[in-house]
Amino acid sequence: MRVLVTGTAGFIGYHVAEHLLARGDEVVGLDIVNDYYDPALKEARLARLRRHRGYRHQRHDLADESMIARVFEEARPERVVHLAAQAGVRYSLTNPHVYVHTNVVGFLHVLEGCRHTDVEHLVYASSSSVYGSNTTMPFSAHQSVDHPVSLYAASKKANELMAHTYSHLYRLPTTGLRFFTVYGPWGRPDMAMFLFTEAILKGEPIQVFNHGRMQRDFTYVADVVEGVVRVLDRVPAGDPEWRSDAPDPATSGAPYRIYDIGNHSPVELMHLIEVLERALGREAIKEFVDIQPGDVPATYADVDDLMRDVGFAPDTPIEEGVGKFVAWYREYYGA
Repeated sequence: MRVLVTGTAGFIGYHVAEHLLARGDEVVGLDIVNDYYDPALKEARLARLRRHRGYRHQRHDLADESMIARVFEEARPERVVHLAAQAGVRYSLTNPHVYVHTNVVGFLHVLEGCRHTDVEHLVYASSSSVYGSNTTMPFSAHQSVDHPVSLYAASKKANELMAHTYSHLYRLPTTGLRFFTVYGPWGRPDMAMFLFTEAILKGEPIQVFNHGRMQRDFTYVADVVEGVVRVLDRVPAGDPEWRSDAPDPATSGAPYRIYDIGNHSPVELMHLIEVLERALGREAIKEFVDIQPGDVPATYADVDDLMRDVGFAPDTPIEEGVGKFVAWYREYYGA
């Protein structure tokens, strides 16, 4: 297939593009390569993708309406994986406008591009952050998510609502994927795994939020990619049993679907630190601090729907995934 993948200079987008190229698909990548974190890391990911003959890159801003429309017209993708976004919960507290610019306006332009070029299936990244104030565990796509606690989460919930509108009005098949704390080689420098590794190797203190009582459903990136690609190959149809008098948020009478993609095995933050310490051969200097605004104390994915519909659920143990991340970090940074 010809697949348009947005965010190919980013962590998950790079890995998804690599997987699609390896199986023989043609990939058109779209990424402006901003400086939210080290652009050199993003350029290194792109350099690896450009080694494939089937890869072409477009460097444009998602919020540029005419340019995104042109990309769709020229590429004519059969399917789209939309992973480009302004990420980060804490960053949204101080830079709110960029989340609307990229995550809302940019997503609208992707939807319009799909609509006008008859894309067969749009798969897009949502986030476990949409669960917000919800404390019912495990989180489920069948639960209401109307109480976000960060603008980042609100922008991702907005994406789900916008996607449903296009699925309903234009019969555009869309699938939203709520990712749970993805980590692994070529990861993001603003995330805990990366920050902790860097600090421990430098002998600097790490901030342990919520005094170590955080729990996260850490999900290894290769598992996430497998889930994304399997879902991409399964174009949703409307659910004939969907009821408007008892609406299920995860499904619809329109060709629309929402899935959680997580390891369905929450890990306490202190255990993650212990695993990292063993992998690095050094003890962390810990600074215990309060939970930060916009954060939630725990995440936990329900992957029953994913397993039923595509026959797969993430299962990489944290010890194995951390070991692979540390090995990559040491090699890439010469640490």
